[in-house]
Amino acid sequence: MTTHEAELIGGKNPVAEALRSGRELNKIWVAEGLNKKSIGEIISLAKRSGVVIQEVPKRKLDTMLEVNHQGIIASVAAYRYAELSELFDRAKARQEDPFFLILDELEDPHNLGSILRTADATGVHGVIIPKRRSVGLTGIVAKASTGAIEHIPVVRVNNLSQTVEDLKKSGVWIAGTDASGSQDYRSMDATLPLAIIIGSEGKGMSRILREKCDFLYSLPMVGHVTSLNASVAASLLMYEVLRKRRP
Repeated sequence: MTTHEAELIGGKNPVAEALRSGRELNKIWVAEGLNKKSIGEIISLAKRSGVVIQEVPKRKLDTMLEVNHQGIIASVAAYRYAELSELFDRAKARQEDPFFLILDELEDPHNLGSILRTADATGVHGVIIPKRRSVGLTGIVAKASTGAIEHIPVVRVNNLSQTVEDLKKSGVWIAGTDASGSQDYRSMDATLPLAIIIGSEGKGMSRILREKCDFLYSLPMVGHVTSLNASVAASLLMYEVLRKRRP
């Protein structure tokens, strides 16, 4: 099998979303004995797109992809990264103020997938990640996003610090989370053109990005742990923006 894992997606929902969105699929493998009714839509979409479906033993699928594939795997053309201008275009097309997410060296593909899923649910116009020391758009991310990867543009940039400066010049305000931040996140003015920075799992937000933030928000915590999972913190902030923008 020469296809890289980054080009394989597993699971009924991710494969169906890839077909619905018009992604270029090379081939689909389904486990022998899989209930065809459960993938009826996938079969019809694949026929319409001219994508070959091949039945193989389930153990072959297990060797192709480590994530839970639900008996179906597709080989897809590599994910296309968006340009920053496309994020502004999406906001303009929806007649909304920009709402972006900046992920500072996130390394866990499950966290990225989960964040993309919530970003789609909360109306985020796009996600920005750095090229270095960050997870990219892989098959594991696609599976964890349950199809959201097809709907949320992801921009990959060389320099996050420079990108933040460019966003500021375009009228976007920058918010970050910090345990020592004086403002409770629930006091956020989410009606502004906004980009929220989420720090990495281990180190949090880098000092250089923290210094560029217009706002630093803290998440109130009354228990014993000192920080939240990156995708959970991101979800709270995204839903706060949605709540303020669509009361």
